[in-house]
Amino acid sequence: MFARAFRLAVRFTRPVVILRRRFDGTIECGCGACVVINDEGWVVTADHLFRSHDDSIRDATQISDHYSRIAEIQGDPRLSPEARRKKIFRLPTDPRWITHHSFWWGDDGVRIRDVLRLPEADLAVGRLEPFAPCPPDAYPAFKNPASLAVGTSLCKLGYPFHEITATFRADDNAFQLPPAALSLTHFPMEGIYTRTLSAGRSRDGLYDIKFVETSSPGLTGQSGGPIFDAAGTVWAVQSRTDFRPFGCCTRTGSEGKRATEKHFLNVGVGVHPELIAAFLSANRIRFSLAE
Repeated sequence: MFARAFRLAVRFTRPVVILRRRFDGTIECGCGACVVINDEGWVVTADHLFRSHDDSIRDATQISDHYSRIAEIQGDPRLSPEARRKKIFRLPTDPRWITHHSFWWGDDGVRIRDVLRLPEADLAVGRLEPFAPCPPDAYPAFKNPASLAVGTSLCKLGYPFHEITATFRADDNAFQLPPAALSLTHFPMEGIYTRTLSAGRSRDGLYDIKFVETSSPGLTGQSGGPIFDAAGTVWAVQSRTDFRPFGCCTRTGSEGKRATEKHFLNVGVGVHPELIAAFLSANRIRFSLAE
């Protein structure tokens, strides 16, 4: 059912690799996706992919303050070398501080510019630079929000099941991705549209926050990727997985001990096309809406 749609979607879906180096030297890699929507290189993705970048900005202030205190101690003529060493050793630090942060937008040297975010809807847009335009038919059309039919078969696309291990070059403060990261493979996953979820108004009062729910969960690595129908029309951008209780449970236990284990259904949640269209229009970003 989705074979033709998959061939269309892989043309406008790109990986997003998030790289972090912690204060203790640990290097972490995460993966998501983005949807390229026009020939100017504008992309739509999930806002939560930017959260570690926000953390790195917050941590930078604390790290700067930490090294300033070290400099003050080292410059104190009243302290002996041993006293300086002990005082520096006692300074509080957090091994989880992010010292270096970077994104990889599907190709080396590509950056994201003009980022606009709507965190309460888990929606973000930005412009890739440099960007080589694709043929006109390589960009998606978003589903007209007036014609969403419950029960429609949909497909998610992203980059789950990849273990990315990067290294860090201290000489030029840069991350180095392994060759395998340059050829991440897409993974499609089907489900049906079950309902629309409403979450009130945005904090600025400009948008109705809505989400599309699907009967299958989103996988790690699919965040920010498209949710599309059999024609390749994008209905949503994957945001998260929610857990719906069945209302039943299993009795378990041993050695005379009894326990109750609840059962849940994992469902996918994506940013609604009405909200995506409203946000893009308000920011004068060109996109296509399906008939």
